[in-house]
Amino acid sequence: MIRKTTIAAVLAVLIFASTAASQERPAMNLTLEEAIAKALKNNLNVAVEMFTPELAGHSLDRAREAFLPSLKMTYGNNRNENPSYWWLSGSGTNIDRMANYAVSVVEAIPTGGSFSLSLQNYRSETNQAFQLINPRYGSTLQMDFTQPLLKNFGPKVARRQITQAQAGVEIADSQLRNTMIETVYLVQEGYWNLVFAVESFKVKEKSLQLGKDLLAKNRKEVEFGQLAPLEILNAEAAVAQREADLIQAEFLITRSEEVLKSMLNLAVEGGGQKFRLVPTDRPAAAAEAKPSLDSALAAAREKRPDLAILRKTIETKELAMAVARNQMLPGLDLTLSYWSPGISGDRLLYDGNDFFGGTVIGKVPGQASDALRDAFKMLYSNWNVGLTLTVPLSTFMTRAELTYARADLSQSQVRLQASEQQAELEISDAVRSIEANAKRAEAYKLARELAEKSLEAEVKKLAVGLSTNYFVLDYQEKLANAQSLELKSKIDYVLSVERLEKAAGINLEKRSFKIGG
Repeated sequence: MIRKTTIAAVLAVLIFASTAASQERPAMNLTLEEAIAKALKNNLNVAVEMFTPELAGHSLDRAREAFLPSLKMTYGNNRNENPSYWWLSGSGTNIDRMANYAVSVVEAIPTGGSFSLSLQNYRSETNQAFQLINPRYGSTLQMDFTQPLLKNFGPKVARRQITQAQAGVEIADSQLRNTMIETVYLVQEGYWNLVFAVESFKVKEKSLQLGKDLLAKNRKEVEFGQLAPLEILNAEAAVAQREADLIQAEFLITRSEEVLKSMLNLAVEGGGQKFRLVPTDRPAAAAEAKPSLDSALAAAREKRPDLAILRKTIETKELAMAVARNQMLPGLDLTLSYWSPGISGDRLLYDGNDFFGGTVIGKVPGQASDALRDAFKMLYSNWNVGLTLTVPLSTFMTRAELTYARADLSQSQVRLQASEQQAELEISDAVRSIEANAKRAEAYKLARELAEKSLEAEVKKLAVGLSTNYFVLDYQEKLANAQSLELKSKIDYVLSVERLEKAAGINLEKRSFKIGG
């Protein structure tokens, strides 16, 4: 008896110390919606996933850059000095100088071809004989157009990088949405677990108080000789057991609070970890209306981000197969070119117009701008049209790329079917769980009411000597269990409703949370 009394005292001290420590921390009252908002703002998993759409957007911008024009500028200057090796070039040393510079603009077009516009200029000077213009200036304005007619033809092939990047943006948004949906449900689960822990503590605390009241009553009866000392042993044992249960309930509160805090990441708000979370919401009663299975399935097909990701993935696989099929075609490339040259410089004048043996007696000066002007005037028209046919042997020998793309597409289609079946199963289970938990909640409510009445009747019987401590303590225990089961069934019902919202992909829309701007 001394040992039991000592154990009870130690347990009471531990309960008091634990409760006092928790009361020292300031309380943070928190509704479920506030907890969800904090999690979506602070949760590290959500924060990491927030970067994914931004990165996908940068990839899209990079893919679009392929159709931006590119500017190319070149400059060269060289001097060649060689001994004369034939009589027409004269005797001595031949010195040739050439300076050239060009600017061109090249742009890819959505049909798979490319267009370029270039302006080339040069200045040439030599000491060799028999020159008509020296130094000489030249300018050429040239336009080139190339277009694949079979392989690599068309916007689908030419813009495939952009199309894939656009799909990547949508997939990234869906991935972020999926993370947020999962986070919302985990917060809901953590919040209701904390609610259960708090309410369960209250139930056990009340049960302990009932045991203590009965023990105090029994001790007085023993003191006045109305009850044998052995009769209080059951009450003392029950009180000791309930005190141990209360310590376990206190630990469950602390653990549930830590789990919820880790989801909310309150550390980023400064001092959030020092607060004691106090959930203010309580589970609502089960609704009379049953959820519609067909409506939930329709919402899941439209809203679930994992299904959206798979559908968008299938689109990219279909594009990959179309490109692979195109790559099996032979290459037939059309090239069109048009260029306009202009030449100017110092025109040399020979004595007697004798270009072979005469002496240079003067020159008519020319400018580089004259050559540039003639090039833009299109004085000399030149054009070229060409077709190039390329037939790679792989067209006849292997179809590995096309075969791979076809198998890859088939795998994604089967994966989508499997995911749709899994979604249907999750929703069906959630709907059945809602119906079952609603009935459980009603049944446990009735059981708790009957347990209350039974305990009340047993206490009255004990007062008139028609019962014993054993039966009263037993009914107290049954009432505590009934209260805990009723609370658990209510929370299970709420969680099953929230699980259905998660399975249907609508728990964000119900709270008006949006992704991006």
